[in-house]
Amino acid sequence: MNSRLSKIKTSGLLPGGFIGLMIVLVSTLILYPFSVNEGKTSAFQTSGPGSFSPLVKQAGSSVVNISAVRIVRQSEHPPPFGSDDPLLEFFDRFFRHQIPQGSKQNSLGTGFIIDKKGFILTNSHVVEQTEEIKVKLADKREYSAEIVGHDPLTDLALIRIEKEHPLDSLPLGDSDNVEVGDWVVAIGNPFGLGHTVSAGIVSAMYRQIGAGPYETFIQTDAPINPGNSGGPLLNTSGEVVGITTLIFSQGGGNIGIGFAIPINKAKDLLPQLKSGRVVRGWIGIMIQQITPELTGKLKLKEEKGALVADVLTGGPADKAGIRRGDVIVSFGGKEIRDANELPHMVASGSIGKAVMVEVIRLGQNQNFRVSIEKLREDTEPVLSLAPERPEFGMILQQITPVLARKYELPRASGLLVVGVDIGSDAFDAGVEAGDIILEVDQIPVRDLIGFVKKVEAHGKGQTVMLLVDRGGSTFFLTIRAH
Repeated sequence: MNSRLSKIKTSGLLPGGFIGLMIVLVSTLILYPFSVNEGKTSAFQTSGPGSFSPLVKQAGSSVVNISAVRIVRQSEHPPPFGSDDPLLEFFDRFFRHQIPQGSKQNSLGTGFIIDKKGFILTNSHVVEQTEEIKVKLADKREYSAEIVGHDPLTDLALIRIEKEHPLDSLPLGDSDNVEVGDWVVAIGNPFGLGHTVSAGIVSAMYRQIGAGPYETFIQTDAPINPGNSGGPLLNTSGEVVGITTLIFSQGGGNIGIGFAIPINKAKDLLPQLKSGRVVRGWIGIMIQQITPELTGKLKLKEEKGALVADVLTGGPADKAGIRRGDVIVSFGGKEIRDANELPHMVASGSIGKAVMVEVIRLGQNQNFRVSIEKLREDTEPVLSLAPERPEFGMILQQITPVLARKYELPRASGLLVVGVDIGSDAFDAGVEAGDIILEVDQIPVRDLIGFVKKVEAHGKGQTVMLLVDRGGSTFFLTIRAH
């Protein structure tokens, strides 16, 4: 669909290619993410089950409707990448869509109870950056919820409600046992209508569509629509095998191509989500898929592995001796047949641990010992300065090499100005959406937290000097805090 979707991927980030149609996220909001379900069908013949009614009666009480409200303080300036960008809706997951100052966004989605204590799994895009989250149970009772932990890179979130009595929970299945052709059932809250059930089969497994860095989806033809985001995809045993998240759509509605996050991915992240923060490993490389053409050029016997497209100077892989052009075929003793497998292995690795990495270089196998470091730059969420320093009136997003490459940003580092309040100090100083902040008082900006600390060091009435890149030209701006 768009040549800007590079097939080059990082050690933890593997953007794929889009095909012809638009990707939509299925919460009832600007984006419509929703997912697909899968399951084992040994209990049924190819003619299909007679009825899913017993399964739905058993699982329905554990599925919840989620409504969230967020106040977005952004400028009237157009989106920095143009309103005709076909990826604008997906890009909204990272950089909030430009809407009028102080506008309210109402987001509808779905979740499901995984613990009698009130823990609920859903999609990150349903609840992130919200000021109020309400959860309605199947019995129509409504409760306030709080975010325990969320991870935008996998679009997973864990929220919790306080309830005196134990809640019915759904059993989590094993998505690795799901096969193409299995029957699956999706329960969700499409368009805010309330509990709605749909069924279909698993159309494909381990699907990569370029929707995120750690993607492998279950594809299903079970009808899914806006509002299904975060809902369970059940197998015929009533176990959750996926979390509905995305669809391909020409107009925002179901056309029989939906995607679900495999539940095993959520199970792996649950301990970290409960702790409130997800930490990933990183080795500092960019990788890409092996193609039939590359197989011959690289003197490979098989079309497998992950081709190293770039190595970050000073990163763990660079220190270990890995070079551009190497083909990684094993990581920590585990074979890599497809490049998309490597980011998951690296991300889930123990920080500080050294692992053996086997590569093919010029037709010869070599082994390197690589230490896994903590991934920092892509884990920081979008941060608004409004709550702490409302007079500045900016919403910022940390730029990473991956996002810079993916959206053709002129810089691979710095802070992207996503929105500016009309009448704010930043607005009066001339800051515009799309600007990239490079320095604060002649000190390079490395991350969002550092920027906030530098800004907060200034008292009211003091001036902050920013070095800004706008369209490839750099200049200084000063903002005086009132």
